[in-house]
Amino acid sequence: MRRRALVVVAAVAALSSTAVSGLVAGRQAAKEPWPLPRPLLIADRNNDRIIIVTAAKKVIWVSSSLRQPDDAFFTPGGKTVITNEEFDDTITEVSLATGKPVWSYGHAGVAGSSPGYLRAPDDAYRLADGTTIVADIQNCRIVSIAKSGKVLRVLGGRCVHDPPRGFASPNGDTPLADGGLIVTEIGGWIDRLDRKGRLVWAVRSPVPYPSDAHLLPDGKILVASFHKPGKVVILDHATGRVSWSFGDASGPNFLNQPSLATMFGNGIVAITDDWNHRVILVDLKTKKIVWQYGHTGVAGSGPDYLNKPDGLDLAPPAVAKALLARAAHR
Repeated sequence: MRRRALVVVAAVAALSSTAVSGLVAGRQAAKEPWPLPRPLLIADRNNDRIIIVTAAKKVIWVSSSLRQPDDAFFTPGGKTVITNEEFDDTITEVSLATGKPVWSYGHAGVAGSSPGYLRAPDDAYRLADGTTIVADIQNCRIVSIAKSGKVLRVLGGRCVHDPPRGFASPNGDTPLADGGLIVTEIGGWIDRLDRKGRLVWAVRSPVPYPSDAHLLPDGKILVASFHKPGKVVILDHATGRVSWSFGDASGPNFLNQPSLATMFGNGIVAITDDWNHRVILVDLKTKKIVWQYGHTGVAGSGPDYLNKPDGLDLAPPAVAKALLARAAHR
């Protein structure tokens, strides 16, 4: 199937190979604007694009070569972005410097389970060793793929909660520093696996349709509920007790099927509020929205508009520096 033309605004050149993804080390008010310390990558799914925006809401990079990019993350080294096109059954890696696809896996619009095929892939991550991992939702498995396209490991395959032999529709596979994974099952479970794929623990989700759980530095879990009204909660994996929650039945804090929440090191929780067509930053202590990109409940493609944003990632420091320098010389 023919690809759309690729549009890149302010293409990034000479990105440092030392750039790394991760949490913000801390709030540095003199150098880094609060609450968004560095440019933010947003997978703007129904606009078929990925954008990068600044704290001032200026778009400094766009890739529109994609088909409903569902999540997107910077890769180790910071030279590319990897995204899963869930409804196209593909994974695509895009160069930040040239704006062109440099790698892909899957067959566009053709679902399958044999090598080279996926069925509704979600949360594709590139690991430091070059391996790509992806939660293959409708095949109920977590797949590890070499750059050559060879399948290195498959966890699951049975559509029941029985990790690592089966998962009830996994939609998240967040990698951990120790080589393990946090797997989120739409069926209502959050699982921690070690680097060999063995189950460490599993906890029932306290919210319906859990999505893209993350393990916090203190060992607690941050997870979104892809529900209406939606919630974002922090819970203890041992007890399942919720210690923090965000999301009201109405008003400005009403969430409509949020799919991803992640925490910055400056006390900010970033949330993709998909069906409200916005990305929001929430102060962990006050539970107030302190920054928003997109107009609540209004889909669009112009400046400060989104259409079902589904993924986000904070630019690594070296990538942010290159992006901002490039934008300043436009």
